[in-house]
Amino acid sequence: MKKKKFVIVSGAGISAESGLSTFRDSGGLWNNHSIEEVATPEAWQKNPTLVLDFYNMRRKEAFAAKPNSAHIALAKLESKYEVSIITQNVDDLHERAGSSNVIHLHGLLKEARSDVNDTLIQTINDNPIKLGDYASDGNQLRPNIVWFGEIPHHFDRAIDLVSEADAILIVGTSLSVYPAANLVHYADNATIKTLVAPDIDHVPHNYDHYADKAGTAVPMLVERWLTAP
Repeated sequence: MKKKKFVIVSGAGISAESGLSTFRDSGGLWNNHSIEEVATPEAWQKNPTLVLDFYNMRRKEAFAAKPNSAHIALAKLESKYEVSIITQNVDDLHERAGSSNVIHLHGLLKEARSDVNDTLIQTINDNPIKLGDYASDGNQLRPNIVWFGEIPHHFDRAIDLVSEADAILIVGTSLSVYPAANLVHYADNATIKTLVAPDIDHVPHNYDHYADKAGTAVPMLVERWLTAP
């Protein structure tokens, strides 16, 4: 029998429970740096050393973090469903928990790319990027991260997955970052629509809302879905 399609859309809240700080939870600053200083193309042009140092630190923190109970539970869904995870997060905690089909809308900390050609991507794991580190085209390497003002990766594919989903779970996001927040509106065919978010201003229409942390609600929900007939 064909497996039902289950789509997860995850945000910073799920990684926060693994100890990774989020922009919203830190008073509008990442480690005392504003978005404008470290997360825009303009910041990169103005002070690439600061930007590289910032992401080198974030990369180190991400590699030290471990998947939490929510990540692990989501990986278990694959035993019954065809699962796709669409994440706004730039860590690889979903993959390390065992999820096999993960789309990163905003890039990955463990990757670097050419400053000029965004298709020249290489895996650097937890190694730092320094000025003078070059891609194969001879241009400076930069983090393979989607900065504010840049176009998310694989967004058309994400829309297709949500549109085709039999069930959708939104977890760990305030639905305030666009265009990713618009994905909830494409789930017309989903018979299960669930949102796990302890702090959100508006719950999308027809979504069951659990105002709990991901590490509490997600394992409970996964157990329910795995044992459903």
